[in-house]
Amino acid sequence: MIYCAVCQRRMQGQYNHGAAYYRCRFPQEYALANEVEHPRNVYLREDALTDPLDEWLASAFTPDHLDRTITAMCDAQPTDTTPQTAAAQATIAACAAKFAQYRAALDAGADPALVTGWITETQAERTRAEAGLQTTPQTEPRRMSRSQIADLVRALGDIAAVLRDADPDDKAEVYRQLGLRLTYQTETRTVRAAVDLSAHRGVVVRVRGATRPIAPPPLTLSATLKLARG
Repeated sequence: MIYCAVCQRRMQGQYNHGAAYYRCRFPQEYALANEVEHPRNVYLREDALTDPLDEWLASAFTPDHLDRTITAMCDAQPTDTTPQTAAAQATIAACAAKFAQYRAALDAGADPALVTGWITETQAERTRAEAGLQTTPQTEPRRMSRSQIADLVRALGDIAAVLRDADPDDKAEVYRQLGLRLTYQTETRTVRAAVDLSAHRGVVVRVRGATRPIAPPPLTLSATLKLARG
């Protein structure tokens, strides 16, 4: 779950004198070929990370902080409006404004035949925009509601209790369920920790009579962790 911030590759685990480490080795010829300023070896000792990581997770998912965590995940979701959808919606709104202007023109004594022509053109424009909305493929992620996010987070149980003095295998399972990704920045000795619960649900919509799976939107929570000395 740990990646090197310089090259974005997954770091390799190893033991040294009984302690767990993670290493990213980047041969100098690869660095030169890819124009990456990468140290020959990047090392991260596991026990320098686990305490700050568990403290952050426990604080984020305790009952006292759960509302704030749910809000952060809700706000982190992308909007579900595509550029094509936004353009069609803008056209429809513009047509509505034109219809209001045409009514005002008629009330002011404009030639009815002329106004009728305008209305016909605008109606055709709105119809095309509405048809575009109907045929736009629904492939973009759909935002989850706050209540859906709350149900998902609470279904994970009392994370703080699990992490407290947990067996390493239990901790690893919690990390997997949270979709945890850790990115180590060797220059600042910090780790960017991100939780992504997207893998825990599927979204299905009906498109023109057929059922089509939709990629779930990223449901993330992140923090920058300062490593413990060690």
